[in-house]
Amino acid sequence: MIVSAPAAPVLDLDAVRAAPLARAPYPYVLGRQVIRPEAAPALARDFPAIAKPGYLTVDEVALSGRFGDLVAELEGDAVSRVLGEKFGIDLVSHPRLTTVMGRSQPKYGAIHTDGSAKVLTLLLYLNDAWEAPEAGRLRVLYDGERFDPYAVEVPPTMGTMFAFLRGDTSWHGHRPFAGERRVVQVAWMRDAAELARKRRRNRTAQLFKGIFRR
Repeated sequence: MIVSAPAAPVLDLDAVRAAPLARAPYPYVLGRQVIRPEAAPALARDFPAIAKPGYLTVDEVALSGRFGDLVAELEGDAVSRVLGEKFGIDLVSHPRLTTVMGRSQPKYGAIHTDGSAKVLTLLLYLNDAWEAPEAGRLRVLYDGERFDPYAVEVPPTMGTMFAFLRGDTSWHGHRPFAGERRVVQVAWMRDAAELARKRRRNRTAQLFKGIFRR
């Protein structure tokens, strides 16, 4: 019997470990090149064809090839351990919700903190390049009112990772952008009940988007 070799990792966990932890205006990590260079072309090729705007759960998209490998790695305990050590919390015991966006609308990106059901959020961007000078670039913000001034701006390019500890002041958002904007989000939820509730809300939101074609 021929046993195929396991696929090489998509994520570079050493790059995740090396990303510095910032503590102001709230705890966050900005990592670059956390996708292994040799995996990037196949990852771009295998990204699911998504016509709908907004975030879809991984149950709603086709997971195949290297993109499927990436999702499996993001949902695995190794990533939870690395980020948990960095932020000083136990993430392995928390359930995870993974969602994928392929297209953005101008109404997205409003300043917010994320809901209290989340413990920590990770965003991993998968765009080959980003020409828009401001639009679609996530900003770490000081309050819920203004895009300026900002602590840091996150380019949504291939292999850029932004992870932050959710809190009442974890303000972030981006200026309006319409078009392709590839990103995978992993949210570590407080418990299984919150995970189930969030999944129901996502399905309902996508249902209404389908009905009203928006």
